[in-house]
Amino acid sequence: MEAQTIRPEFTYTVAIGYEEGVTRRDPSPVLLHDNLYYAWYSRTEKGCSGYHASVWYATSPDGHEWTERGEAIPKGGAGAWDENGVFTPTTLVADGKWYLFYTAVPKPFTNDNGGSNATPTGIGVAVADHPQGPWHKFAGNPLITPSCNPDDFDSHRVDDACLIVREGKYWLYYKGRKKGFGPADTKTGLAIADGPTGPYVKHTLNPIIASGHEVCVFPYGDGVAAIVSPVGPQGNTLQISTDGLSFDVIATIAPPSAPGPFREDHYREGSGPGIAWGLCQHTRTDWPYLLRFECDIRQEDESPQQ
Repeated sequence: MEAQTIRPEFTYTVAIGYEEGVTRRDPSPVLLHDNLYYAWYSRTEKGCSGYHASVWYATSPDGHEWTERGEAIPKGGAGAWDENGVFTPTTLVADGKWYLFYTAVPKPFTNDNGGSNATPTGIGVAVADHPQGPWHKFAGNPLITPSCNPDDFDSHRVDDACLIVREGKYWLYYKGRKKGFGPADTKTGLAIADGPTGPYVKHTLNPIIASGHEVCVFPYGDGVAAIVSPVGPQGNTLQISTDGLSFDVIATIAPPSAPGPFREDHYREGSGPGIAWGLCQHTRTDWPYLLRFECDIRQEDESPQQ
């Protein structure tokens, strides 16, 4: 891979604009189905955080003008592992089914101001026959939970799943945080399964990347690319891996906040085209909203859609 073929500058336009009293954040990767683009995101009217959100979705005929359609995944009922909030969705398409992976927290919940006593999170999945639903939560949720070993990098938090299909398996990248540590010590891990609903086995080489907060990985040629958020010693970087496990810094970047790229590969295994656009969040401190970003992280012989 030639580093000079990658031009990771980002520009922005509004996708779903600011609305006082409504938070829209953490958009999923964008998918195309029957000439309509779909994206899912965390939505709440209880402040700027996603911890009290549910998952909503929007559609667009062109990737620029978006219309909010409604709730896709609600919070769980009393006593459920996802009673307090469901948020940070990500997508997968496999075997004719649509999958939404999401993070959740139970009640009682505290974020401890981002501290080490915050309520642990888990990652689950819902399945549908069509991107408009209805969505059915997997009975075996949560799929991934924090490690029971306090020395592990993900002994406190697991969050923000992002998937690729590789070597006939489902590679789920996620962020983890160690018990007793704050958000600045977040790292990126990997769990692999034979099927979309697992069981997912955490990789022995975890953490895969010793940085990151929002997780954004995608196929790039025969390898995997990662946009690493500002958190950690390798923050604000674009990284490439030939095997999906060992990543090298290719460029220093100013990445979008919580990027969800258009997944032109549609989760088909094989050489990946990279990405040219997607959705992200505007980091307002009151009511975040959704932006479209443009970039050029693609193979040279590929032309981006929309």
